[in-house]
Amino acid sequence: MSKRPIIRLQPKQGRRVKGGAPWVFSNEIIMDEATKSLAPGTLVELAAADSSKLGAGYFNPKSLISVRLLAKPDAEIDTDFFVGKLQRALELRSRFYDAPFYRLVHAEGDGLPGVVIDRFGDTAVVQIATAGMERLKDTLLSALDIVIAPKNVLLRNDVPSRALEGLNSYVLAASGDVPKRISLQENGITYFADLSGGQKSGWYYDQRTNRSYMAALAKDARVLDAYCYTGGFGVLAATHGAREVVGLDSSQAALGLAEEAAAANGVADVCRFARGDVFEELERLAQGKERFDIVVCDPPPFVPARKDLEPGARAYRKLARLAAQLVSPGGFLFLASCSHNIPADRFADECAAGVSRNRRGAALIHEAGAGPDHPVHPMLPETAYLKGLVYAVGE
Repeated sequence: MSKRPIIRLQPKQGRRVKGGAPWVFSNEIIMDEATKSLAPGTLVELAAADSSKLGAGYFNPKSLISVRLLAKPDAEIDTDFFVGKLQRALELRSRFYDAPFYRLVHAEGDGLPGVVIDRFGDTAVVQIATAGMERLKDTLLSALDIVIAPKNVLLRNDVPSRALEGLNSYVLAASGDVPKRISLQENGITYFADLSGGQKSGWYYDQRTNRSYMAALAKDARVLDAYCYTGGFGVLAATHGAREVVGLDSSQAALGLAEEAAAANGVADVCRFARGDVFEELERLAQGKERFDIVVCDPPPFVPARKDLEPGARAYRKLARLAAQLVSPGGFLFLASCSHNIPADRFADECAAGVSRNRRGAALIHEAGAGPDHPVHPMLPETAYLKGLVYAVGE
């Protein structure tokens, strides 16, 4: 039997967790002095008000999400536990992807809250966002070595959410010699990523299926890839027959990797990448009467926190308005949001309002999220953070 401390729910609390959700909020538990004194990340047992055990997980008295469940009551949270979770995650990815380039672990969707692992061949990038997983880090890394034996492991523990858990920020090679620049394969072509200095883990696997969808529309098209980062949408469109691709981003380092990708895939002659503020560049292109058969807008999160919802929503509406006016009659517009703090229906409403400001006929033809290597916990719909909308734009 487990000797872990017991965290108890208040009477009449815990409806979601009893239904299968892995999160328990601070206002749902009895926060007595003994509970408050537990160190952040302590492994605990969760019990209902009637003392019946609900699960095992970790606890942080400093966090709004106080308990994150990992397993059934009294389960051992050891190397074998992590090996089992990682093996199941690997089996799922192996059904979809032939090459080892994907998100291997997507936090709650893979039963490992607080952990994200992106795989780049023989290199793994691990992001730990919670105090509980920080305490279990060595056990997790041992299990990772057993399951996929990566040559290099990079800890990209610089996500802002760590501050909410009372954790410091750092980037550190846990093993091997992580290269500054790495190549990866996606949708049949080669890209490049900066794992240590790039955004997130250096690459966004979540847009893989959406890149493929838009590339299928790109033959003979003039394409604008706004917020192009390292060329994910634009370079793939070029390899699918786009006659011209223009990429915009504020990061010169990212644009350099995009240019490398275009050259590596033999499409440098049709790709042009420019540095600038995307909103300003969209305004400038509109003033110049520029038109594109496909416009892709995949911006950084405009709503990084709940307090940013209203200004962020206005930014999505403005982006939709500016982008839609650049689409040629009969062309296509892709708008995305990676902000989990804006609900899907609100994002869709703002995009529709922005597109409609141009007083041109437009039809929503496709709604999308992340690929299957970003599974969503069925009891946490809010973790389905990525939202994508494709419009067919008329006259």
